[in-house]
Amino acid sequence: MLADAATNSRGTDSGGTRSGGTVKATPQATAQTAAHIAGTEFAVVVAVPAAMPVALLLPVAPLLPVTPAGFAARCTRALLSPWSRLSLLLVLLAGAASTVLLFHPQRLLSDGWPPQLGGAMAALVFAAAYGLCSVAFVPRPLLNLAAGALFGSQLGTGAALAGTVLGAGISFGLGRVLGQDALRPLLRGRWLKAADGQLSRHGFRSMLAARLFPGLPFWGVNYCAAVSRMRWTPFLLATALGSIPNTAAYVVAGARASSPTSPAFLIAMACIALPALGGAVVAWRKRHHLRAQ
Repeated sequence: MLADAATNSRGTDSGGTRSGGTVKATPQATAQTAAHIAGTEFAVVVAVPAAMPVALLLPVAPLLPVTPAGFAARCTRALLSPWSRLSLLLVLLAGAASTVLLFHPQRLLSDGWPPQLGGAMAALVFAAAYGLCSVAFVPRPLLNLAAGALFGSQLGTGAALAGTVLGAGISFGLGRVLGQDALRPLLRGRWLKAADGQLSRHGFRSMLAARLFPGLPFWGVNYCAAVSRMRWTPFLLATALGSIPNTAAYVVAGARASSPTSPAFLIAMACIALPALGGAVVAWRKRHHLRAQ
């Protein structure tokens, strides 16, 4: 349509001129072109001077409005931020610990297991409860003693080891998903960096030593490993192997607690006391060595 208007303007003899290759429209042709463009979808209503070039009358596309990010998107980013996830982890752990304090799982030692459960099914249910209780900071020695008192030495050891691996896996997963992004930037101290590097580079060996060494809190080791770059397989495998001696000793002690003078009970107590004593000596020497530095 602009080409027709330009042709009409060039074809008129009453005012159309040509200078330097620029075509100027006559007032009549300009008015016709403006009226024709006004009927289009993207028309812009302006006052058209008589001497305005036809090229300036091209349609102008409208500008799309810039919409700000929605409230839901901002809330989603805030909820998925590292510190929000760490806060959720702390709330979950506090709720789990409060639940344990209210329900008193140590009653298993005095009241026994529900009578409707027995055999392997009871051991599986106990292993699941063991894992959840260990995440909620229930001491593992108490749970191991309960396993021995309820199921005996062999089945109790299997149930306790299964619950140990389950609880360690839950703690590791929670720490990895909810706490790692927020806590890793805080590893700035020399000892923290050294521990993180040891766990990240030598995951299986470091975790095996941590499980065999008595006195280290179970939940603390789990969350330290979760903050590091240790992989799942070395963590779970080292936890299963390293927890066998200590777990078996406590389970046997719980199973033979009714006869404290029996050889099995005395051997179990020796397996508990001697590693604990050796761990205390090693910790004392390391503490003295660090002070000397």
